[in-house]
Amino acid sequence: MDTALNIKDITKKYKDFTLGGIDIEIPMGFSSALIGANGAGKTTLIDIICGVTANDAGKMEYFGKYTDNDRSELRNMIGYCSSANYFPMDWNLKKVAEVMDVAFDNFDRKKFSELCDKFKLGDPSGKKQKKLMKMSDGNRMRTYLAAVLARDTSLLVLDEPASSLDPLARDLLCDMFRDYLAEKDGERTVIFSTHNIADMEFVTDHAIFMAGGKVIEQGFVEDLKEKYILVHGDASVSEKAVPYLLSSTSNKTSFEGIALAEDAEKLAALDTAIEQPTLQQLSIGILRKAEQDYEEK
Repeated sequence: MDTALNIKDITKKYKDFTLGGIDIEIPMGFSSALIGANGAGKTTLIDIICGVTANDAGKMEYFGKYTDNDRSELRNMIGYCSSANYFPMDWNLKKVAEVMDVAFDNFDRKKFSELCDKFKLGDPSGKKQKKLMKMSDGNRMRTYLAAVLARDTSLLVLDEPASSLDPLARDLLCDMFRDYLAEKDGERTVIFSTHNIADMEFVTDHAIFMAGGKVIEQGFVEDLKEKYILVHGDASVSEKAVPYLLSSTSNKTSFEGIALAEDAEKLAALDTAIEQPTLQQLSIGILRKAEQDYEEK
């Protein structure tokens, strides 16, 4: 399988936070989610991938032939979108289109207009133009997304793209991800970060879980759903089940947790119910385990 991005031992140190060492292979042709709580290091990693922040150590290889020293070649190939003030707040849609058209050879103004219409932002060529500072958080994010999706890129890297979107807009964003990948089947890749996977599960092929600046789990979603199981049962058997659970929650009558599939028979013998977890349930279980491990240190 071709690799869109190969990250080897990337580290970045700040006064009160250290990212790394990070080792990740992002498969080409799929949508990969960086999943973790706020402060896990997702934004730092994305900024390093896109050249916004320099790493202290480690190497990155893009599309099997470029390194992070080839930024001039990668500039038009990577579409980056931040969730925070991606454009100056006194810009409007017309200004965004004008600047993007000058800045990038692969920006399509017609496609930008079509995306603005799809996101119900208005006409970039119209006389009445609302500045970004006057837009809602959701419409500002829609503007950023329209601008980056209007470029003909090979790698789309988005930091928390769904955080300020309403449910319908998130659903539309998922459709756009799929359209983006399908336009050049197998030759495009999406990386996005999120701390809430529920609305983005449909569009997530591959997942990387992060906590405390580290990668704690990664893989194709379908493989992870075979590796782990969701377990729930009566409180009366919870003490016997706990040794097999990676993380769990309980109340007076029942418990629920995540375990390795290899322990399914042992747990089933305790009269528990076993199911395949959703990505949301898997995320909660894996991140809760990381939090418990941190508290025990």
